[in-house]
Amino acid sequence: MSEYKLSASLEGHEDDVRGVVFPSPKLVVSASRDATVRTWKLLSASPPKYDCSISSHGSAFINAVAYIPPSSTYQDGLIVSGGKDTIIEVRQPGKPPEDNAERLLMGHAHNVCALDVSIDGGWIVSGSWDGSARIWSIGKWECETVLEGHEGSVWAVLAYDKDTVITACADKLIRIFSPTGKLLKTLRGNKDVVRALCRVPKGHPSRAEIASASNDGVIRLWQLNGRQVGELLGHESFIYSLASLPNGELVSSGEDRTVRIWRGMECIQTITHPAISVWGVAVCAENGDIVSGASDRIVRVFSKSSDRQAETQVIQALEDSVKSSSIPQEQVGDVNKEKLPGPEFLEQKSGTKEGQVVMIKQADGSVTAHQWSQGAQQWMNVGTVVDAVGSSGKKIHYLGMDYDYVFDVDIEDGKPPLKLPYNLSQNPYEAATKFIEDNELPIGYLDQVANFITTNTKGATLGQSSQPQQAAPAGADPWGSESRYRPGDASSAPVLSAASASKSQILPQTQYLSITTANLQTVRKKIEELNEQLIQEGSKDVALNPPQVESLRALIKHLEQSPAAASKSSPALANGLDLVFNIVTRWPAAQRLPGLDLLRLLAAASPSTAEYKSSSGDSIVEILESSGVFEDTDRSNNIMLAVRAFANLFVTEKGRILADTKFDSIHRLVKASSRGTTNRNLSIAVTTLYINYAVLCTSASYSALPSSIGRGLALMEDLAGIISTATDSEVIYRSLVAAGTLLTLGEEVQMAAKEVYGIESALQKAKQRSQEPRINGVVAEIQVCRIRYT
Repeated sequence: MSEYKLSASLEGHEDDVRGVVFPSPKLVVSASRDATVRTWKLLSASPPKYDCSISSHGSAFINAVAYIPPSSTYQDGLIVSGGKDTIIEVRQPGKPPEDNAERLLMGHAHNVCALDVSIDGGWIVSGSWDGSARIWSIGKWECETVLEGHEGSVWAVLAYDKDTVITACADKLIRIFSPTGKLLKTLRGNKDVVRALCRVPKGHPSRAEIASASNDGVIRLWQLNGRQVGELLGHESFIYSLASLPNGELVSSGEDRTVRIWRGMECIQTITHPAISVWGVAVCAENGDIVSGASDRIVRVFSKSSDRQAETQVIQALEDSVKSSSIPQEQVGDVNKEKLPGPEFLEQKSGTKEGQVVMIKQADGSVTAHQWSQGAQQWMNVGTVVDAVGSSGKKIHYLGMDYDYVFDVDIEDGKPPLKLPYNLSQNPYEAATKFIEDNELPIGYLDQVANFITTNTKGATLGQSSQPQQAAPAGADPWGSESRYRPGDASSAPVLSAASASKSQILPQTQYLSITTANLQTVRKKIEELNEQLIQEGSKDVALNPPQVESLRALIKHLEQSPAAASKSSPALANGLDLVFNIVTRWPAAQRLPGLDLLRLLAAASPSTAEYKSSSGDSIVEILESSGVFEDTDRSNNIMLAVRAFANLFVTEKGRILADTKFDSIHRLVKASSRGTTNRNLSIAVTTLYINYAVLCTSASYSALPSSIGRGLALMEDLAGIISTATDSEVIYRSLVAAGTLLTLGEEVQMAAKEVYGIESALQKAKQRSQEPRINGVVAEIQVCRIRYT
């Protein structure tokens, strides 16, 4: 029996290949997260060689691609693509990307994730995360019909024939429409999100007319009357794509690294890829060859015909790449090494079905995965199982040595943190003494550093509380002032765990964070000092007068009370708010810093700050925006304190209501003003704010609201970018906690995280940049618990 073998590996994309089409034996088209659509034209058939050209270069991920057959108007056909920017682009394949597209089809409000073209070439159907499918006329280039009624993202569309359009949705339903938008039938029975659709060729033994695939790893066969007539079982994870072969067989691809060929009701071949996700698969109708697109950025063509197969060494290179690939342990579940068979099993036992996988314990203690090939009648090595990312017990390499922990310790604002390495076999006082000597620090820090080590190697956790949605204890962000231990601030040591590796569950975060540590008298003195400078410079019109200075002192005295007393309304608080807003809006920008510092403390101290209205009715959000603080990017510390004020609003119920109401404005201001910042404290403030919004969005009273999903998507996009690029471990950690918490909002956010915002790639980058156990622990929670993105 002939099997598919590699014909060509097409390399050029710089990110996951999300969509592929195979219009003719001489043309392959692919779409990628690298924001490009590429055409691959066959130059020579034996061995197959292709020439790559960029057809389109957009500004965001491209997730779907389709092809309109040649016509008298467009003799080379047209390429249709869509993605994150919501625009469907129609372009001639031979034109360079800098030329204008033939048409831009606009109407979707969210990511375009599915495209198909009618058999007669008369219309395009598109599916989107906005919960709609749209039919676009080819030639008129207008939206003719909106297919509505979906209760989730439309993940797949199928232009079945001239009278029938089929959609697959995140609400687990398949809907059959007429091109005019009339709902003809709803197919029920899928147990999870439906991700793919294809026609089933006539003559299939099940008598099915369409096939669907979903996140439960099952391909279901249906008749158009709604009757399910069969199931194809074999995939071990999500199935992303389906296609039909001209000989009546089906082909599928998914998250289990495979492309599978199905004849009748059985899988007859499994093609394992050296990638985690095989996002797309397509078939050339003329010759039956297959093309796949995967997360390793490679487009691969497979053929049964020996004339179109690659040279032997190229095929062997793919097999070797599969053998050497690492399989995350979370993908195969719990593996008890002691109960696994040895290599002799592979010689003694045959597989029972195509694609069956067994785990083998090798002599060196490693675990390898082997897949049964029915055609070759042998077990194929498909990779080595590796520990889950961030699993405990891994050492951290620092200055040529391995340690159980490497803590970051901040000594002074604006200076890089010092590294404190520690092994569990060491005496904490000896490690603390060496740290102090190596960094020439005062010996007075010895007890604090030693106690810090002891506390944070006993499994203390960061920011966790048994009481959900409660404000942090008075005085500080529970993750510390700037989120790290500071010698001299003994009160912060017990609540920090810095880079400690805790086995306690971190996600989801349920506690709001605040950043409120401050020396109020120092703030007061600085304001009075700058106020005196304004008076001497002749700026008495904006300076505080003597009664206002007394009001400032009364405000400081009010804030120095217990948290309960400070939160109560009083004349000192009311007058103090007026003068603080005067400072942050009217004083010269270079002198506003202590006023902004006082404002962020007020945001946490009293609900009056959230309730405050200016004479024109503006809240703290509009006041700060109109002050210009977010536009003055040269003064990033001013922006940082304004962001801290927003984060501290979450301490009070009134503040949370305001933060909820003003989400769009706050998010816009913070995102624009912090983009590309190198100010570590600003990045920490932003990620703290995002954690608080994540806690709010996932709280019992908010998580069911439609707005929570939209906000979760907006925040997830930002967080994926931060996780991918941040170098500071605290920024990475907080971003991970915020992202992991948002993933609990459900499938729509989980799918977006993986398929649009590239969270998997971001997690890998974070793990590479920081080996702190706490970061590896959160990454492991996201990956192992799967809060399973899709």
